[in-house]
Amino acid sequence: QQTLHSLDPMPMQGPELGVQADDIEAPGVQQEPKQEVLENKDVVVQQVHIDGLGRTKEDLLTYEIAEVFRAKNLIDPDRDCCVSASSERLRKLLPWNVTELRRLTGSYNTMVGNNEGSMVLGLKLPNALGRAEKMTFQFSYGTKETSYGLSFFKPQPGHFERNFSINAYKVTGQFPWSSLRETDRGISTEISFPVWKTNQTLKWEGVWRELGCLANTASFAVREESGHSLKSSLSHAMVIDTRNSSILPKKGGLLKIHQELAGFTGGDACFLKEDFEIQLNKKLFWDSVLSASLWGGLLLPLGDEKTSIADRFYLGGPTSIRGFSMYSMGPQSDGDYLGGEAYWAGGLHLYTPLPFRPGRGGFGELFRTHFFLNAGNLCNLNYGEGPQAHLKKLAECLRWSYGLGIVLRLGNIARLELNYCIPMGVQSGDRICDGVQFGAGIRFL
Repeated sequence: QQTLHSLDPMPMQGPELGVQADDIEAPGVQQEPKQEVLENKDVVVQQVHIDGLGRTKEDLLTYEIAEVFRAKNLIDPDRDCCVSASSERLRKLLPWNVTELRRLTGSYNTMVGNNEGSMVLGLKLPNALGRAEKMTFQFSYGTKETSYGLSFFKPQPGHFERNFSINAYKVTGQFPWSSLRETDRGISTEISFPVWKTNQTLKWEGVWRELGCLANTASFAVREESGHSLKSSLSHAMVIDTRNSSILPKKGGLLKIHQELAGFTGGDACFLKEDFEIQLNKKLFWDSVLSASLWGGLLLPLGDEKTSIADRFYLGGPTSIRGFSMYSMGPQSDGDYLGGEAYWAGGLHLYTPLPFRPGRGGFGELFRTHFFLNAGNLCNLNYGEGPQAHLKKLAECLRWSYGLGIVLRLGNIARLELNYCIPMGVQSGDRICDGVQFGAGIRFL
């Protein structure tokens, strides 16, 4: 739905529409033409001229301009808002004086993940079949992960928020906190669509996973999980996002719920996985913002097989519970962290402008001071004990931390944090980062 064409709707050239009408001329007198403003008069749009069509199909644009032809009045939006709505859709989907994109485009950029960076090379075929389809090939080389993939994206004409995609990929990642190396080769299909105020996604994924040891010193528990496995899963995600920014919001909230069922359509992995994320942001006095977040998840094995180290939850680090090393809390064996089947994490944050507000209205607005309090727990559960025992286990041995620091917003792409952390509630086997800790990513607790 990106910039495709140049539209030239002939009757609509400005905020006011007018016609030239010559008065009856008196003999020997030449009259000046008068302009009559069509205020509150019925107007019929008979034709829209589209200039610059190439490979794009006309029926794709027909969905977007159909309401213009049903309009009866172009001036009063209160009486007939359909033209105003169509004009907004045209501005969003088909900007004025824009030609079709080239058949093949390339890109080179860097990408920031959760405490890792990547170099990304991409090739795109926009509007591949003439109805806003897109084919993409992407290669990524990062500090912990290398991947390449091919994807095809197809939106529904007239409803670009409803779309279908299919992806084939290979990802090789290193997880030093677990002395684990994982290579995934898979294919997935996704359908996304809105329902009321939510965005819904249905996904099927089939992955051939190869697990191995990252070092000779890997624990026996990690070696035991090494080898090949096949995961076939169905998943559903629902998102409600009213925040004004996904990186450093000043107002609004987020609710994200995700479910995954593996083994129902085949494969070695067999589990039910549920996790959620809640965030609320409230703007206070002096341009300060109070933010509260809550994460949680549960992994339930189905059948006699235990869960895999590749499917469990991990917690700790500068993007979740600050003051602890990256994913270095919870169940572990000989220094290798194995993840947990249940977790929760909460955060309370106060963001304020820099003292004395240097660079106000410019570069200084990208920075915020940061005061935080984080808490959470990660563990395995005995599912025969019942819900009360599960809640008690999640509440005991609580890890928490507090501190302050500086946050830098990198546009709407990512953010950087430099914090001074004081970890508390440290349990045996946990690795901590007492003092200065640096974090980079797109998703923070």
